[in-house]
Amino acid sequence: MLYHLKMKRNKAELEISQMQISISEFAEFYNQNIPAAFPRASVANLEKFQGTHPALFKNGDMWSIDQHRKRVIDWLCSNREVA
Repeated sequence: MLYHLKMKRNKAELEISQMQISISEFAEFYNQNIPAAFPRASVANLEKFQGTHPALFKNGDMWSIDQHRKRVIDWLCSNREVA
């Protein structure tokens, strides 16, 4: 039973991480689920990220946790003046 519940939770988390969401939804989800020591995302700095990485946005202005989260973390950490 526990295994089944864990699989359901993992499937739900995977679906959420792959959803195409707006920049403001991404910022909200990102900030709620990132450790306190990491820099926070704002719509303004995410727009700068988007401008420097246009190849990551083949679906227009849509974001996904799965595709963008790690890259945003790396970018914000290396561009602290933006954060």
